[in-house]
Amino acid sequence: MAKKLYVGNLSYGTNEDALRTLFGKFGDVESVNIITDRDTGRPKGFAFVEMADEQAAQAAITGLDGKTVDEREIKVAEARPQAERTGGGGQRGGGARRDDDRRYRW
Repeated sequence: MAKKLYVGNLSYGTNEDALRTLFGKFGDVESVNIITDRDTGRPKGFAFVEMADEQAAQAAITGLDGKTVDEREIKVAEARPQAERTGGGGQRGGGARRDDDRRYRW
């Protein structure tokens, strides 16, 4: 069963291919996802790497946590489950709709 790892303190120049090669030394890498800022598209400095099995994931954690990659000491740990998001969409911002506001008479 695949195991997802959190990789933190990445250099902004680190790319998916570099992570795939680095983690591939410890076993099969199923996916690499570098997290980027939604507005700017720039990397946020962390990623998720999915290893094919538990053994490979543990080997990667042991072998890479605290190691220097692209002049940064990276953090590698088992990823925590994503927190459930509450609230949801709908309208943004305040203000009454024009047809509901009695100040406007058309």
